[in-house]
Amino acid sequence: MRPVLRAGTTAAAVIGIDQATKALVRASLDRGETDPIFPAVTLVNTRNRGVAFGLLQDGGVIVGLVTAVALIALLAFFALHRERALAWLPTGLLVGGAVGNVIDRARGDGVTDFIKLPAWPAFNVADMAITFGVLVLVYVLEGPRKKPAAQADG
Repeated sequence: MRPVLRAGTTAAAVIGIDQATKALVRASLDRGETDPIFPAVTLVNTRNRGVAFGLLQDGGVIVGLVTAVALIALLAFFALHRERALAWLPTGLLVGGAVGNVIDRARGDGVTDFIKLPAWPAFNVADMAITFGVLVLVYVLEGPRKKPAAQADG
């Protein structure tokens, strides 16, 4: 499968799972309601009007601009390095996560967050994809690289 198709498929899967889980939470729990599901894991129906950890609450245009610039930079990187091993994976995760949260912001009600751990802000599937996307991107940028053929023998 080509890298662009892999990135697109990954992004679409993240968006689909993210939006489905958020819709399920909004339909199952009233805003602010909680439901403990495992020890130390609680479902909660809450909204985040900022970015990670609630930063830039009600940032509106600033949040939109930061998101747009980050996506443009990511897509430019991918366009230049799409043949690099695994470059498609962080691209798909980051684009899917960003778009999943942008969809919520476009509704005007803030991003639906629903997974709550002790001493940690609530988060969602898009946030998980963004977090893992950043980690994989660091690996792609800093991880092992193929040696040129001339060096591999010697």
